[in-house]
Amino acid sequence: MSRRARVSPAEAGLPGGARRRTPGLRREEVAVLAGVGVSWYQWLEQGRDITVSPHVLDSVARVLRLSPAERRHLYVLAGLNPPPPEVDPEQRDMCAGLRRLIDAWMPYPAHIMDRYSNTVMYNDSASAVLGMRPGMPTNGLIAFFTDPLYRSRSKSWARNAPQLVAQFRAACSECPEDEGFRAVVAEAKAASAEFAELWERRDIAPAGLVHKELEHPVVGTLHVESTQLRVPARPDLMIVLHTPLPEADTAAKLEWLTSPEGRRGTAYRGQGEDTSVPVL
Repeated sequence: MSRRARVSPAEAGLPGGARRRTPGLRREEVAVLAGVGVSWYQWLEQGRDITVSPHVLDSVARVLRLSPAERRHLYVLAGLNPPPPEVDPEQRDMCAGLRRLIDAWMPYPAHIMDRYSNTVMYNDSASAVLGMRPGMPTNGLIAFFTDPLYRSRSKSWARNAPQLVAQFRAACSECPEDEGFRAVVAEAKAASAEFAELWERRDIAPAGLVHKELEHPVVGTLHVESTQLRVPARPDLMIVLHTPLPEADTAAKLEWLTSPEGRRGTAYRGQGEDTSVPVL
């Protein structure tokens, strides 16, 4: 009822809506615009035990101009599984805020991926430690299997690879008809026989903590734990934060690598430039 009250007749495109003084839409007007019966719509508002379908709920959501979050809430109220999260148009431009977030995570590596594991942006530490740089494969999954720089640094590569593939399969299962996921899998299979073999195992794993052991050419062994975090306002994005573990004095090494002295001492100091991809 509250959502109905906020949509004016003029906004809904009703004849003579601009001249009507009564704010909001009447129940019968919503029913007509959504293509449902007036009694049925009244029962829906009253929360009665009626049969509903996703198609009808989407029609009601369109008429009431519900946001993506409100549309999912409508599904929950109706007792249906909500649709996959959508990006709210008002939240699409979050580039500056996300950049501040991962830069604030310095001196530890952090980067942001889209739903297909394409790299959106990364901080200077991710460049110095993980080898993220312009010119490498944009897709993180494909880079994991094909980028020689990362492969040379990852001492835990063989242990992490099955987990990474299982996590990506879990993400694919949430959107089984999404052509974007299918394209990444096809490209990864063509680029890496190791990926193809792991993919055929059909393992599933949730996104979570991953222990990575790296061998950096300047500071030696590093132990970090990566954590994937969802952005509620941007369900198409994933923040990946790397936290130093106690082993090998990792925290101190990361602080040195990103210090002025460390930047001068590393052979890869040029990788910190141009560390964002404007795809938001």
